[in-house]
Amino acid sequence: MVKVNRLHIGIFGKMNVGKSSLINTLTGQEVSVVAAHPGTTTDPVKKIIEILGIGPVTLVDTAGIDDASALGAQRVRRTNEALDQVDLAILVFTGELDSYDKNLMQLCTARKVPFFLVHNKSDLRKLSAQVKGVDIVDFSCKAPYLPVLLDMIKKHLPKSSYSQDVLLDDYVERGDEVVLVIPIDASAPEGRLILPQVQTIRNLLDIGAVAVCLKDTELREYLRTHTPKLVVTDSQAFKYVSSVVPPTIPLTSFSILFSRLKGDFDAYLKGTRAIDTLQEGDKVLIMESCSHSVNKCDDIGRTKIPNWLQKYTGKKLQFTVVANLDALPDDAQTYKLAIQCGGCMVTRTQIMRRLNILKEKGVALSNYGLTIAYCNGIFNRVTEIFRR
Repeated sequence: MVKVNRLHIGIFGKMNVGKSSLINTLTGQEVSVVAAHPGTTTDPVKKIIEILGIGPVTLVDTAGIDDASALGAQRVRRTNEALDQVDLAILVFTGELDSYDKNLMQLCTARKVPFFLVHNKSDLRKLSAQVKGVDIVDFSCKAPYLPVLLDMIKKHLPKSSYSQDVLLDDYVERGDEVVLVIPIDASAPEGRLILPQVQTIRNLLDIGAVAVCLKDTELREYLRTHTPKLVVTDSQAFKYVSSVVPPTIPLTSFSILFSRLKGDFDAYLKGTRAIDTLQEGDKVLIMESCSHSVNKCDDIGRTKIPNWLQKYTGKKLQFTVVANLDALPDDAQTYKLAIQCGGCMVTRTQIMRRLNILKEKGVALSNYGLTIAYCNGIFNRVTEIFRR
C-alpha cells in the first residue's frame, strides 16, 4: 500500500505516561526515545507497522499535552495538529483520569476522531477510572499482552478507513485499453512519475486492463489507429487533449480520479458550479497538501488556476494558498470557493477533516482538475462517466 494511503494511528497523553514505550512495544523496535525525564518526545514521531487484518498503518508518537517547558506551547500545538491527521487516537494515561485526559477525550469527540483509552503501567497502579461508553484497556509495557490492544485497534478503526478504495474499478474492466497522457514538461519531476500516475497504472494492472502511457505530443497519432475505453490526462493538458480526443471516447484526469478517491466528489461537483457566481474581489482559497518547490510561472495552484479563474470569470479575485495540512484561515467562512489539490501525499481522512470544516462554514468546494475542466468548458464531459 502506498505510504500516504496507510491508516494513521496517534498515541496521545500526558508526559511520562508511557506513550513512547507503547509505540516501541507495538513496533517491537526502539522507534521513540524513552527516558524518565519529562518531555523526551518533542515533535511527532512516525513508524509503520503491519496489523493483521488491516495492513500497514502509521503510528504517530506525540509530545505530552501537559508540557509546560519553554517550548511546551509549540509542542502541544503540534500534538493538537496531529489529532487532525489521524484515523484513530489511542489516549494513554496512568492511575486517575485528570483534566488533561478529559480534555483530550472532548477534543476527539468534537473532531469526530475515534478513540479508546489505554491504562498503562497497570503493573504498578490498578485501574480506578471508568468512563461511560468509552473502552479502557489495562496494559503494561513491562509485560505486554498485545492481542487485546490490537483487537481494540481493529474495533475502533472505521472500516471505511481501511477498505481498499478504488480509482477505476467501477468503470474499467479486464482487457480494456486505457490511455494515460503524461506530459513531460517543465513541471514534470525529473526522472520519475508523480504518485497519481503511478497509482493509476497499478490500479489498471490489478484490474487486468491495458495501460498505455504516452506524452501529449504522441496522442493524436496514437488515436488514428486505436479507440481506447478511456483517456486519462494531466489536468493541465485538458485544453489540448480534449481537442484531440473524439467526443465518443470518454475523457477525465488524474486529479479528478483522486477527487473521488480521497475527496468529497459530490460536494466538488456541486461546488465547482459556484465559479459562475464569483464576483469582483471575492476570496478563493487554494489548498495544497504537500511541500514542493514553487515555480512562479508554472505552479498550478499558485499561478495557473488563479489565472484560469480570472480569465473565465472576467473578475479580479483574491487568492490565499495554504500548504501541507496547515491550518485554514481564521476567516475561512468569508471565502466563496475553496479548491483542493488531488491530495496524493495525504490520506482521505486528512483531506475530509479540512473539507468538513469548510462545508460547515458554507464554503463551496472544488478540486484542481474539476476547476480546470470548468474553466475550459469541458466539465460535463470529464465527469460524465462518474455521474451515471
